[in-house]
Amino acid sequence: MTTLLAFAFVLGVLVFVHELGHFLAAKRVGIRVLKFQLGFNPTIASFRRGDTEYGIGALPLGGYVKMAGESPDEPRTGRSDEFLSKTKWQRFQVLIMGPAMNIGLAFVLTAVVLYQGAEVPAYDDALPVVGAVTPGSVAAGADIKPGDRIVSVSDRRVDTWEQFFVAIGSRPNQATPLVIERRGQQFDRTVTPTVAPGKSRFEIGEIGVLPDVHPHIPSVNPGEPGERAGIKPGDVILAIDGEPIIFQGQLVEAISKRPEQQITIDILRGGERLQLHATPERRGQRGWLGVLLADETKSVRPGAVDAVRMSFKRNVEYGGLIFHTVGGLLTRETSPRQLMGPVAIAQLSGESAQLGWIALFGLMSMISLNLGILNLLPIPVLDGGHIFIMALEGVARRDFSVRVKEKMLLAGFVVLMMLMVTVIYNDLTRISWIERLMPWR
Repeated sequence: MTTLLAFAFVLGVLVFVHELGHFLAAKRVGIRVLKFQLGFNPTIASFRRGDTEYGIGALPLGGYVKMAGESPDEPRTGRSDEFLSKTKWQRFQVLIMGPAMNIGLAFVLTAVVLYQGAEVPAYDDALPVVGAVTPGSVAAGADIKPGDRIVSVSDRRVDTWEQFFVAIGSRPNQATPLVIERRGQQFDRTVTPTVAPGKSRFEIGEIGVLPDVHPHIPSVNPGEPGERAGIKPGDVILAIDGEPIIFQGQLVEAISKRPEQQITIDILRGGERLQLHATPERRGQRGWLGVLLADETKSVRPGAVDAVRMSFKRNVEYGGLIFHTVGGLLTRETSPRQLMGPVAIAQLSGESAQLGWIALFGLMSMISLNLGILNLLPIPVLDGGHIFIMALEGVARRDFSVRVKEKMLLAGFVVLMMLMVTVIYNDLTRISWIERLMPWR
């Protein structure tokens, strides 16, 4: 139920904002709006105010604003309040305002989320200098070593670990050129990111390089194996039995799978590297040291002005990534498996809602930005497609016939249906019991 309610809320807000943009722009330029509806037909509730009927449809997967005289095949009365009676500039304003409102909503929601503050990984905005390489990984096979600075991924410069993970994550199973800097010298490597374990649902790539960070010990339980081994609050865990430990999860796993077995722990204390020996106590089937574990994080608490500035920067970066992804789909560099449809959005909405309003608003901002940008693509049926057709008419200095426009809209509809089939198929394969019914998977 939480998933359904969260999905309805997310989609309802995004569609309402989009259609509100068209509605307000139409009213502003004097176009008569016949109907403003959230959800698709059949209409289950409605009321009329002035010339406009406001309604709610039974299928909450969209919405629409119906304007007088907007379709070329509708009978024209010649009234000045019809859509096609307006100038191309006025029609452009109506078409652009839907996507613009979604992009604006993404900007506002991101600023709200950032203003609340958060604990983020300490390495997120650090230079992508390799701290560890996973044995047997793609990076190990490409002779990438600790200390190497990753300069670019697929000819895109990366200056932070966040940028690196996004760039690599978007290229699973694709040959990807890297530029590596080692001791002042740059050289090229080509890697093929594999799908990260636990992230196959959205096919996120990885190559097995990790930042130079380690979990630390905030507190130690008195009398437990950790204290008896000499572990103290503030210690940084570098390795277990010679295996580098980067994240808290790795440390938990290393301890859990060694109950009643002596382990060697490399720690950093006061700038000095020490080696301790401990024997995890058995708790059920798992090992237990009795220490609290935490990853290296930092607090981000921007003021209102900084939150707005950071929101603008982040949405510009994400917008560039969306265009890059669309371009990658056309050149077959991006896997279609990374596309999400309504089922996946519903799942993410439910998961985010369980984490709280801030997480849900963060998801909404990303979906709203995607919705705004994708609606601007020059595909007939979309807002960007209608703008594209008007631009072609402007270049040709004449309006196309109804027959030509119908063929263009039909082509756009076919493209959208192919895309819809792809994303729904992706969504279904992310549901384990349905995927098991697919013998070709």
